Amino acid sequence: MPDRTQALVDAIAARREDLVALTKDLVRMPTLNPPGVGYLEICQYLEKRLASGGFEVELIRAEGTPGDSDTHPRWNLIARHSGNSPGDTIHFNSHIDVVAAGRGWTFDPFAAEEKDGKIYGRGTCDMKGGLAASIIAAEAFIATFPDYAGAIEISATADEETGGFGGVAWLAEQGYFSPQRVQHVIIPEPLNKDRICLGHRGVWWAEIETHGRIAHGSMPFLGDCAVRHMGAVLAEMETSLLPALAKKRTAMPVVPEGARSSTLNINSFHGGLAEPEVEYTGFPAALVPDSARMIIDRRYLIEESADEVRGQIIDLLERVKNARPGFEYDLNEMWQVSPTLTEKSAPVVEAVAKSIQNVFGRAPEYVVSPGTYDQKHIDRIGRLKNCIAYGPGILDLAHQPDEYVGINDMIESAKVMALALMELTGST
Repeated sequence: MPDRTQALVDAIAARREDLVALTKDLVRMPTLNPPGVGYLEICQYLEKRLASGGFEVELIRAEGTPGDSDTHPRWNLIARHSGNSPGDTIHFNSHIDVVAAGRGWTFDPFAAEEKDGKIYGRGTCDMKGGLAASIIAAEAFIATFPDYAGAIEISATADEETGGFGGVAWLAEQGYFSPQRVQHVIIPEPLNKDRICLGHRGVWWAEIETHGRIAHGSMPFLGDCAVRHMGAVLAEMETSLLPALAKKRTAMPVVPEGARSSTLNINSFHGGLAEPEVEYTGFPAALVPDSARMIIDRRYLIEESADEVRGQIIDLLERVKNARPGFEYDLNEMWQVSPTLTEKSAPVVEAVAKSIQNVFGRAPEYVVSPGTYDQKHIDRIGRLKNCIAYGPGILDLAHQPDEYVGINDMIESAKVMALALMELTGST
């Protein structure tokens, strides 16, 4: 490698202990979403660190967004470091929220234990390891190339796990991801250290409610059971819709293989009386349920349209209605995001691809994510197409028990990110 390139790679390697400590600190802050806790704490921690490195830091609350309240405010951080001359802005965006730990762990999910070269804990892979790697990459680059052109931004944003509406979506609406402000975006999601993720499938969420008539549970013939009506909807999904979706295939390089088909997940099901908000140990009342609700999570392909996806569900419900006396339903569309795909010829793709080649000695694999991430808002609201996901971690570990990130993977990904900064700023 040329001398300054080698100096940059060496600067990353020298920060290994710092990278490990930073990752552990971030994981030990249980920023669980929902409900959205600890956002201000983690933003203030990052503010202190980045400001000490010469970044101008803003802490921004997305007031009025879904989930935002005085109890659970949606705080975000954007830090900007300006070079010595005009040039492009390269932005690293990471979400700070993590999902619930769930059962099945053999490690404390918020202790950030280190074992066999891995750091275990909720959010290590998705995606606090990626956030830490991007910070180390930026700091090493700035130290090695203090005279660089352009600017580097690092953001830590809320609510990606619940749609990103209190994070990147809101910031994009305020102009923080406009092409006039930012030219290149890298999102360090865990897609593996030698892959470039060009985009994601589409998503359509909806709530279906079936209606019945309440009656005494000992005389169900005097009522009309909404849960049974919903059971007919489920049966129709099993026999007609799910087999049809499994046959749909995309040309997009979606990983893993099973996600190259259209999918439908039953996200939740609620029937009968609502469960009490406080702990209750008694028996339920003997009632025929007059309402059942189901939330569905439909992931669709770039070859499909949102209208087609919506129409499939409406057609299914109408078939059940025509076949089932007394069947009534409501369909409430919750949110929808179209598939997105960045071209391989985009400058950020080419820069990261060259960097992967330099670090690993091989060309990258180009993939598409099965689920959406915050690229959707940068594309749809910010109108910025030059955006990818690239970061350390194994995609399949996200949201799993004993989630971990490899320390060497973070180091190598940080090298790729730093070399991409060198390429995109024209530093030599």
